[in-house]
Amino acid sequence: MTRMTPFSSPLLLGFDAMEKTLERVAKSGDGYPPYNIERLRGGENNSCERLRITLAVAGFSEADLEITTEDSQLVVRGRQVEEAERDFLHRGIAARQFQRVFLLADGMRVVGAELKNGLLAIDLDRPEPEKLVRKINISVRD
Repeated sequence: MTRMTPFSSPLLLGFDAMEKTLERVAKSGDGYPPYNIERLRGGENNSCERLRITLAVAGFSEADLEITTEDSQLVVRGRQVEEAERDFLHRGIAARQFQRVFLLADGMRVVGAELKNGLLAIDLDRPEPEKLVRKINISVRD
């Protein structure tokens, strides 16, 4: 039996990579670190959409965090290095690694990032795209 997906319509051409990306993002079910996504008001002449992703990364320093964009994905990685041998009486805070992936729509760009009080804020925007109309010439063959 063939699996039907929303992208299997004959009218959606060239969306195979997007479907695979959505499947990969859906499978990443780890809820760490928690995050918020908010829409920001204003911007450059109010002509662009602005978003902020805020991740709770308490215990991570700037050196422990890495933010990259890869194939229209925003990837945030955190790697804490285990400190030298310590004698814990109780250990409830573990040195933990994480990778959080956000799928970016076409035209979205990362404007900047700031780490403050254990919260990593990543600002994104999407400028209004230029309307591009292109006429396609029709060749006639007889």
